[in-house]
Amino acid sequence: MANSYKVGMLSLGCAKNQVDGEVLMAHLRDKGFELSDDVGICDIAIVNTCGFIDSAKQESIEEILELITLKNEGRIKKVVVTGCLSERYQEEIMKDIPEVDGVFGIGANAELGDKLYEMMEKGKLEYFPDKENMPLSGDRVLTTPSYYAYLKIAEGCDNCCTYCAIPQIRGRFRSRAMEDIIAEAEALVANGAKELNIVAQDTSRYGLDIYGKYCLDELLTELCKLKDLKWIRVLYCYPDAITDELLEVMAKEEKIVKYMDIPLQHASGKVLKKMNRRGDRESLTALINKIREKVPGIILRTTFIAGFPGETEEDFEELCLFVKEMKFDRMGCFAYSQEEGTPAALLPDQIDEEVKERRAELIYDIQQRIMEEKNEEYIGKTLEVMTEGFDRYAECYFGRTAMDAPDVDGKIFFSFNKRRPGYGQIVKVLIEDAMDSDLTGSMVD
Repeated sequence: MANSYKVGMLSLGCAKNQVDGEVLMAHLRDKGFELSDDVGICDIAIVNTCGFIDSAKQESIEEILELITLKNEGRIKKVVVTGCLSERYQEEIMKDIPEVDGVFGIGANAELGDKLYEMMEKGKLEYFPDKENMPLSGDRVLTTPSYYAYLKIAEGCDNCCTYCAIPQIRGRFRSRAMEDIIAEAEALVANGAKELNIVAQDTSRYGLDIYGKYCLDELLTELCKLKDLKWIRVLYCYPDAITDELLEVMAKEEKIVKYMDIPLQHASGKVLKKMNRRGDRESLTALINKIREKVPGIILRTTFIAGFPGETEEDFEELCLFVKEMKFDRMGCFAYSQEEGTPAALLPDQIDEEVKERRAELIYDIQQRIMEEKNEEYIGKTLEVMTEGFDRYAECYFGRTAMDAPDVDGKIFFSFNKRRPGYGQIVKVLIEDAMDSDLTGSMVD
């Protein structure tokens, strides 16, 4: 049975789901499957789906349908759905898309190899064990370049924001043991990773469930001891759990890049309360000011939701003023997505789609002007840039600074003289111009 089937995976959505997919592929490899780089030509094509908001669900469905087309053409034998969409819509997927051959919940990840063999032998299969059976760790087949990786430190979420289906999909918050995380980090660095991006649904809560206290600061301190590691980046911090100890470690340790992703979601106290989140504009302003004071030069990324049920023009104006005053370095804004099964979906005063989209665009416009101002300040400065690729049309290299997370932030495009940098190499670049959210410059020998 070993090596009898070739399997490929398309992983969608967030970096956390990407890590799950990497663990899943290593599991399948160990079960004797042959891994394919081309999901469009294989025996089993797996879509590791995202099911967080409407746009993500739609992307997942479109990719499933595309693979079914390839199956009908004879290039694929079986199409399998895993991940958040399959966990969330267990009964609907195969009913609505009968051409799908297998649907598996996230709790099936540790058994997927055996289940795929069963599916190939017996036909269509659905399997949804307890979601908390999903492994928190394991060997991975990395899909990122060798010089950076995501390090997932926990699974699930206990915050229960009213707009969010993640607790239903992923279950309660579960931290990994610190020694387990450190061992994986050591292996990633030994494999060439110079940058580790720390991810979870809520990284700042790390340790509370298994150690009885917030331990992200202690974990980061241990990670900083890894000799060949250059950058450690912290993503997805819930604002309530950002401790003084965490900020002190970030300020002190050179390897921790001065960057923090804090999804704030709104600034109106009234809207935040409806979201089942604490705080208001005053308390969030105080938090941002404290972070900037304790970690000088820190780059702050955040996310907002526009058009939440009952959001008045006054609430929206308060959010706009907050964005203008805080001048976040990086920001995303989503129009509220009415997700079935969430408390917010049942709230009165749901807002028209066009109004939600217009409000999100207005927030983006404000942030774009802030970004342009901030980028102008870098012109004439020399920055360290991690080289990531070569743009053959522009005939220049591109990469990221410590200020930019993979996939979500801007890039630096830079020319070179005689010496061509290797991918993953950190070089010095003189910034000469700014365009939108990106910077351009030339490599300094």
